[in-house]
This record gives sequence, structure tokens and C-alpha cells, in this order.
Amino acid sequence: MGLREYKTKRKFGKTPEPEPKERTEGDQLIFVVHKHAARNLHYDLRLKMDGVLKSWAVPKGPSLDPSIKRLAMMVEDHPFDYKDFEGVIPEGNYGAGSVIIWDRGFYRHPSVKDKKESEKLLRDGLKKGDLKFVLNGKKLQGEFALVRMRKDEKSWLLIKKKDRHASEVSILKENRSAVSGKTLEDVAEAGPRESFKQKKVKQIRLREALEDEDLKDAPVGPMPHNIKPMLATLVKKPFDHPDWIFEMKWDGYRAIAEIRDGDVSIYSRNRISFTQKFLPITDALRKLGFDALLDGEIVVVNDQGHPDFEMLQNYQKSGSGHLLYYVFDLLHFREHDLTGLPLLRRKELLKKILPSSPKIKFSDHVLKEGILFFNVVREKGLEGMIAKHSQSAYQAGKRSRQWLKVKARLTQECVIAGFTEPGGGRKYFGSLVLSMYDEDELKYIGHSGGGFEEKDLKVIFNKLKPLIQKKCPFKIEPETNTPVTWVKPELVCEVTFTGWTEDGIMRQPVFLRLREDKPAREVVKEN
Repeated sequence: MGLREYKTKRKFGKTPEPEPKERTEGDQLIFVVHKHAARNLHYDLRLKMDGVLKSWAVPKGPSLDPSIKRLAMMVEDHPFDYKDFEGVIPEGNYGAGSVIIWDRGFYRHPSVKDKKESEKLLRDGLKKGDLKFVLNGKKLQGEFALVRMRKDEKSWLLIKKKDRHASEVSILKENRSAVSGKTLEDVAEAGPRESFKQKKVKQIRLREALEDEDLKDAPVGPMPHNIKPMLATLVKKPFDHPDWIFEMKWDGYRAIAEIRDGDVSIYSRNRISFTQKFLPITDALRKLGFDALLDGEIVVVNDQGHPDFEMLQNYQKSGSGHLLYYVFDLLHFREHDLTGLPLLRRKELLKKILPSSPKIKFSDHVLKEGILFFNVVREKGLEGMIAKHSQSAYQAGKRSRQWLKVKARLTQECVIAGFTEPGGGRKYFGSLVLSMYDEDELKYIGHSGGGFEEKDLKVIFNKLKPLIQKKCPFKIEPETNTPVTWVKPELVCEVTFTGWTEDGIMRQPVFLRLREDKPAREVVKEN
């Protein structure tokens, strides 16, 4: 084929690719596989023959599984010096994008080891359209074949032969250069133009995520709408386990995000919309450029990086603090339902596709060492941790023992059933009458008169006023020291307390905050 076509497609001086130069003798039979993020992500298999690199573009990449046949499109010959090329082809040039040397090594014909005889047999195989060869690289090893398809001179199939190197494990997950150790993303980050660089990094993440090995077990189907998140079960103590991962328990609003055809919808556990309330996050999600269903937590962190729930509640008015959406799960991606995949697979894919963003963050985890992680969380005064089985599926709307939460302090969500008259110098109300649901029945669990600041009293009272009713919401009216004004059991708050009495009453409950993101009917005792 020669190097004429290679030369006519390139503007040397504007691309770092090597200029054409043929080599004849003196070099071993080498092969190289380039991973190339051009308009489409693909792999280029190149075999040295007759002083040039005979080249095939393999869209889905090589496989070690003999049952899988990969399409390989024969392209123009490349100069021998291309074996060392790794870098960025600038915008405006043929094949613009980043390139790494994904693998390289030596190759020969399966029948002989002599270079001269091997090259003759390889040349014959290429001419016949049945090219057999043995690779000895860092990633690819063993016998392969390139078989030309009848319908098209340029269309071939790349097939792995059955031998001791055959495997069903995807080799494409090894995504670093065999020479520099860089990923395509690393190379793109070093590119010349910022806008082109950011565009390419985003494309690389998406395309690597879509390589069929990542999504092969995920069924295709429409993205669900208005789902309820999976919930964790409370446990008393942290633990270590090799099959579990441990995440931060963020002190914010649990939020599901639907990104569909450029539109974004964000909502809480009880389907309260956050789309307009936290518009900077909505705008950041809209820029992701793909359809997905995400699960995470909206938080506001202070300048020390600690979540601050009060700042979150007041963010619309004050704008104080740093608004973030920590994403910890990926439920649907590009028409694929991921909920049945193991958690670690979902998180690996999520980390791969989430771009670097000032508002959207990947919620990372640690493996195995839950006790150490919890101790660090507690020492920093944070809320607690979530433990998740690494192989757990996502069970929407269910509270599971595959996900567990360990709190740094004992807290309970409560439904406000009424309030008492204020005493002394206090305004608005004295204490809140607290309740929770036991199946379908509302049960009294105590009252709280501590933990309120002056502004809390006014805010809570203004929210309770429209809910005032004459009828007690309990089947049996509880005994209280002072008269109670009853309200419709709709408003949820969270308290900290020291334990439970035998009668099911909280000891020393102290008000923490309102939880307008939590539905009253879901407030039950956390066992």
C-alpha cells in the first residue's frame, strides 16, 4: 500500500505525527496497538511488514475471548517510526484527538520462529486474507488471526485463537499506556487548547464507559421516572469486612437526578422538586452531555469543607457556603438499566463518566476498613458513615441490610403532632409533641423543648400555624404537663436523644432541624 495515502492525509508541521520514512531490514518484527480518541474511540493494530506498519482500526478493541470476533478495518500503512508515537493530534488535523501506546511487543508466524521465514509466511497470509500471528506484548499474548471478509477488501475480522492466553476477562479495562503509564485522559489534559482539551476529556470518559464490557450485563430499557431511593438500615457499631465499602454519610438532602435529552429534574425522597431551588447544580448537570439517572446528596460545605445543614436550608436566601452535589450511585446510563449490576461496577462507571466540575463531585469510598474510617469521621465531628456490600444491586424504594448506616450520634426523625404554650420569656411555643408511625398508626414518642434558637421558633411556628386542628391525631391522647395545640401530622423534624424507655419514649430529645425533604408517612423507628 505504501505511505502515499498516509502522507496526503496529514499536514506535517501542524501534527506531531512522524513524517513518512520506509524501513527495510535490521528491525525485529514488532507490533503496536494504539488507543485513539478521535471522532470515535477505537484501537489501531499495527504490524511491521516490508518496512512499514500494516494497520487495522478495531472499533471495539481486541478481545482475549475466542468466541468474540472483532471487526477490523484495514487503513493506510503507517511509517515504522509511528510505533513510538503518543500524544495529541491537534484540532483541525486528520484524526484529531489523543493517542496512547496501549500495547506493544514482538510478533511472529505461529509455525516458525525465524524472522525471515516468519515474515514470508506473514506476507503470504496477508495476501490470501488469512493472516495468522502470535503476539508477545505486555497485554496481548498468544495466537490471533486477521481474516478478510469476502464482501469488502478492507473489512477483516480479528479473532483470538484458543490457547493458554485465552480469557473471558476484558483486557480493555487495562486502559493505561504500556510505555508511559498514561491514560487517554492524561494525554488529553496536556493538550494545547483548553476548550478542545475539556471536550476531548469528556468524550474519552463517555466512550470508555460505553465499551461493551462495561455495559454488557446491563439490559437496555427506558429510564424510569420519579423513583424512590434505596435506603440504609441503622446499625450500632462500625465494622471491617473485605466485601464491604464505606462512604461518608453526608449531612444534606438526598437527591435523585434525572438527565434526559438535555432536560434535568432533581427531586427528594418524597418527590419535592429541587430543580429550581438548587439551580447551579441543575445547570451543571445539564452540561454533562449524556442521559443518566443519578443518586446522591445535595450539601453545602463551609470553608473548612464540613457539611453545614443550616447553611443548606438557608442557601436560597444567603448564598453562603459551597453548594455541591455528591453523587454516589449510577442507576441508568445511555439507555442501560444498571440497577442489577454490582455496586462496585456502578461506582467504577460513575467515576469514569463524571467530569471535573465545581458543583458535581464523585462520592468516593474506602474498602474493608470501616472501623478506622468511622473513627476518622467521628473525630472530625461529621454525621456518620454508610456501609454498602460491594456486590449489592440497587433496590429502589426499599430499606435494605445490604446498605447500613452508622451514626456518630443517636438521632431520630419525628413527625410533629402538636406544640405547647411557651413559658417564661420564650415566644411562639414551648415544646414540640413528637410522633412516628408504627405500621399505619401514629404513636407518641415524647416531646422536645430544647435545641431551638430564636429564629427556629418563629420559622417552625409559622409552618405549624396552617396545620392547626382541634382533633388529636393519636388514637389515645397522651398525657402532657401543659395543654397542647394539635396539628396535622405533616411536618418532619430530626432530634438527637440518649435512648428509649421501655414504653417507647425518647430520653432527652433535643431538636436538631426540620426535615422538609422527608415524607411524614415514612417516619418510623430506626431499629
